[in-house]
Amino acid sequence: MRNGLEALANLNPELVLVHDAARPFASPGLIDRAIEAARRWNAAVPGTAVTDTIKVIGGQSEVLTTPDRSTLRAVQTPQSFNFLLLLDAHRRAAASNLHSFTDDGALAEWAGLPVHIFEGEPGNIKLTHPADFQEAERRLKGESMTYVTRFGTGFDVHAFGEGDHVWLGGIKVPHDRGVIAHSDGDVILHALTDAVLGALAEGDIGTHFPPSDPQWRSASSDRFLAYAVELVRKRGGIVDHLDTTLLCEKPRLGPHQEAMRQRIAEIAELRLDQVSLKATTTEKLGFTGRSEGIAAQAAATIRLPEVSA
Repeated sequence: MRNGLEALANLNPELVLVHDAARPFASPGLIDRAIEAARRWNAAVPGTAVTDTIKVIGGQSEVLTTPDRSTLRAVQTPQSFNFLLLLDAHRRAAASNLHSFTDDGALAEWAGLPVHIFEGEPGNIKLTHPADFQEAERRLKGESMTYVTRFGTGFDVHAFGEGDHVWLGGIKVPHDRGVIAHSDGDVILHALTDAVLGALAEGDIGTHFPPSDPQWRSASSDRFLAYAVELVRKRGGIVDHLDTTLLCEKPRLGPHQEAMRQRIAEIAELRLDQVSLKATTTEKLGFTGRSEGIAAQAAATIRLPEVSA
């Protein structure tokens, strides 16, 4: 590992990710979290909660103690670091003739760096035993997982207020009114977020981003949808399709429709053909017909790994 770092020294990168080639299923989301964690903490490793009870044993296979598993994490890769700090740790270990570290996280601990855990992925398995390789082959062929289709719906509404624009589908749209909202009031992204959370049976947007929490004041709603989609992927799931209908008299959707579809696809990391966006008026009926507010309804289709009862 040190030789690889030394080869990069002339480039002087800010960060470095160290990944085990025996883990071929690391997702883009996991890599993004690794980069974010390195920028935040300088030294970080992904970990998953331990579900088995762990025993510490002695020389005669006797149980010495049972650690509290809530404090335990099974560590994975990619592990992420500030490049110069990790290179320095490797150089110091080499100078001390120390070579027994099981991973770069352990080396960083020895060097005195605070190492933090960020969320890993159960599907990021390490191929070690023959059965692991057989399972990997089935997984790559799409044979190892049975999925169940889940469908969720969402609805959001905001009253018009003072302002000169509205946010819709992640796009700032000029308008003669604004909306009254705690965040940016993007009814399309809010409805989509609720639809995805509904398909997961994970509550609604207010459960995860309560309006009472000041950190979400004026927050950009793309964060909410990205979070909901990431929840699907953390559970090994797939987002198949997102569909939204905007309900209002104005502003008109047409001039911005494709830009909104593109932005939604970008936020959710989907192809454009997996995103549908439509609009309708309510024939002058109700609060939308009276131009008192704006609303959106959405649907999300996802697939989740089937769990045996």
